[in-house]
Amino acid sequence: MSDVLFNLYGLTITPWKLVGLLGTFLFTARWFVQFYATKKSRRVVMPMSFWYLSIVGSVMTLAYFIWGKNDSVGILQNAFPMFVSVYNVYVHVRHHEPEVVSPGGSEET
Repeated sequence: MSDVLFNLYGLTITPWKLVGLLGTFLFTARWFVQFYATKKSRRVVMPMSFWYLSIVGSVMTLAYFIWGKNDSVGILQNAFPMFVSVYNVYVHVRHHEPEVVSPGGSEET
């Protein structure tokens, strides 16, 4: 996976670098998701997609730093947020009550 795929304006792209870049993009995209959800509901909210993007982005960048680059700083930088995100998803799933839809509710108007 360390084969050079192509060079783009002096930037060497390898498969591991693509994994790392995609992970960084997903980890950053979570803030746009949170911004959109907050703007839509007019109050601060943390949608579950925020946590899912955090986990996937962290796993991908962690994989890049472990196998693609072998960088201990990057490993430590990504390991902790991943565990926090996994814990938040676990707490949500464990304590989430199913949504009850009653006949004649606002969704039927």
